[in-house]
Amino acid sequence: MMSKKNKPISAKKGKPSKQGTDKGQSISKRDILRIARLVFEQNDGRVLTYKQVCHAFGKTNMGQKRAIYQTLVSMAEGGEIQELEPGRFVRGGLSKERLEGRFDYRAGRASFIPDDPEIDTLPLSDRALANALHGDRVAVSFVRTRRGEYKRVQVVEILERREATYVGRLQISRGYAFFVSLNRELRQDVFIPEDKTMGATGHDKVVVRITDWDRKSKNPRGEVIDILGKAGDNSTEMHAILAEFGLPYSYPEAVEKAAEALSAEITEEELAQREDFRGVLTCTIDPRDAKDFDDALSFRTLPEGGYEVGVHIADVSHYVQPGSIIDDEAYKRATSVYLVDRTIPMLPERLSNFLCSLRPDEDKYAYSCIFSLDEDAQLRSARIARTVIRSQRRFTYEEAQEIIETGKGDHAEAILTLHRLAQKLRARRFEVGSIAFDRPEVRFELDEDGKPLSVYIKESKPAHQLIEEFMLLANRTVAERIAEPARKDISPALRLGRGGKPAFVYRIHEAPDEEKLRGLSDYVRRFGYKLKIEGGSSVIAKSLNALLADIKGKPEEDMLTMLAIRSMAKARYTTTHIGHYGLGFDSYTHFTSPIRRYPDLMVHRLLTRYLIEGKPSADAAALEDQCDHASEMESVAANAERSSIKYKQVEYMIPRLGEAFTGVITGLADWGFYVELEENKCEGLVPARDLSDDYYVYDEANFRLVGRHTGRTFTLGQRVEVVVAQADLARRQLDFALDEPEMKRPEPRRALRRY
Repeated sequence: MMSKKNKPISAKKGKPSKQGTDKGQSISKRDILRIARLVFEQNDGRVLTYKQVCHAFGKTNMGQKRAIYQTLVSMAEGGEIQELEPGRFVRGGLSKERLEGRFDYRAGRASFIPDDPEIDTLPLSDRALANALHGDRVAVSFVRTRRGEYKRVQVVEILERREATYVGRLQISRGYAFFVSLNRELRQDVFIPEDKTMGATGHDKVVVRITDWDRKSKNPRGEVIDILGKAGDNSTEMHAILAEFGLPYSYPEAVEKAAEALSAEITEEELAQREDFRGVLTCTIDPRDAKDFDDALSFRTLPEGGYEVGVHIADVSHYVQPGSIIDDEAYKRATSVYLVDRTIPMLPERLSNFLCSLRPDEDKYAYSCIFSLDEDAQLRSARIARTVIRSQRRFTYEEAQEIIETGKGDHAEAILTLHRLAQKLRARRFEVGSIAFDRPEVRFELDEDGKPLSVYIKESKPAHQLIEEFMLLANRTVAERIAEPARKDISPALRLGRGGKPAFVYRIHEAPDEEKLRGLSDYVRRFGYKLKIEGGSSVIAKSLNALLADIKGKPEEDMLTMLAIRSMAKARYTTTHIGHYGLGFDSYTHFTSPIRRYPDLMVHRLLTRYLIEGKPSADAAALEDQCDHASEMESVAANAERSSIKYKQVEYMIPRLGEAFTGVITGLADWGFYVELEENKCEGLVPARDLSDDYYVYDEANFRLVGRHTGRTFTLGQRVEVVVAQADLARRQLDFALDEPEMKRPEPRRALRRY
């Protein structure tokens, strides 16, 4: 069944006119047969849904769609096509009797993803799964009827087991236990022999690895490989989130020992190879609870007028050598992970918080971008150098912000000048195409046991923007030095060694998909806003910024901002020089955070290779593989961080069961709609089953739920009053109920603490 992807569904010959498919008019069965046959002829061997076939008829109403579907069923019964499952059809025979690929069981739905990218994903029925587990490489064959007709896809062989662990609890019995998890990738409980439980009790949260699954056994067998602690304890639950995403929650002892063996000495030999900035005013500006200070700013007024600003970044590459045990662990992690109450660092604490951290009153090695700027923040020159620095002052963001607001405090003149320059850089950046996405960040005040006392929203203030602008300038400059060495403002010329333009690591953000932008434009128009989607990237960016400014403070702000972000491509790491659409930069990389991001460490090493050692280009294919890994781990870490926030939001709402709040609808589905509370940004579901005044149908095209009898609608961005009906900590889910007199209000259900 060689169904090809990315080919249009069409029937150019004989396609009915729009008038023929207008609402209220029927299509003759003869026309349906003629056009459907054309569609399947042009897509021979491709699996088509009935909706895809309907697309060839132009705009169709529900009655017309029903007639098309019934005709397709009749064609299948007559043998012209085959119905693989309700609503999915194919014409032509199977060109392969066996395929290899990956078994997918996310969200409780089974499917087969072939290795061949030209073949569509195939659905699998429950009886066709054999003993496959999510992520396994498997082989499938095509089961036929006695007449040789296609019946279903069947898993016939496990080619390679995915290495995976699962988090949950044990149900203890005499002589054995069963492992139970809320992970929807695991469709069966796991049998654990008594000698493989590590002594865990039913109150513990454990990590389990599956050891085997015999074809004759109903359940897979496994073993406990770690006991995280008592279910419900804060540290246990945070470690469980990390384990759930396959992230480490402790450091290997050998790596810790290797880090402890590193010397903190600043040697004369090394000083001779570096520029000395220890006599220049230098400071760090970081969050109050930060310990890994990986960037600092130096400042001095130049005799000829203007200013020298140094962006100094911890020189992790001096301590972490390629191929070392520390480097291997850092690469595997690829990023630090920031949960609500803790940081899981990419590097061992001796490196992240001591050797590499740019702490005040300590000499530190750095990789630096040094800029000469005029009064208007125009760049006169820029250079990259390895340096030694000494920070004179550690500012928190709050302290720097107070200086900006009052003009008073330590090094006030330098901070105020840096602030003024940063605001000019920022204004110029938005003028040339940067997009001003500013999503609120939820933060918690926690007690000593990790319980949330309050929720607050982190704001981006001028002190944050001061650091942000100079970090962006440094990242952009480093990328330009490699990608655009001939630029006049990037001097002196780059020594490339043999082979011309070298392979490098870029942070890219591709232009948005036109169709997604068009959909966003159509949707915001319903709220009275306009979005230009033609005229070039600069015009579109300015229109997006105007939209984001117009919705500021409106009920629909968060929802429309979220939709705008979703219309964008996802930023990632690659060796391909594409540029960064969201920032409006032709060249961009990540250079400024090597303590917490592996790609930044890669960039430092490449700079040394090209600028200092003059070596030829690194292997582009190997770099690309590392970029892919870093992008993937960045996504995994972000998901874990979001899960920790959801957990704390649910925990915070437990004492508020039955209380009323105002919220905004942020999502809709067949099963109900999601509401984000204005007061604390906690999100929960209003189940459709609890909407007792009518039966509601999801209108996907218009982002709304519609009452079948009353016509009442719930739509994205709508403000509603809700009460907290249920808080399920184990699933990290909140259920809300509408707070309306005419709506049957369910009794607040207990807080579920199933672990």
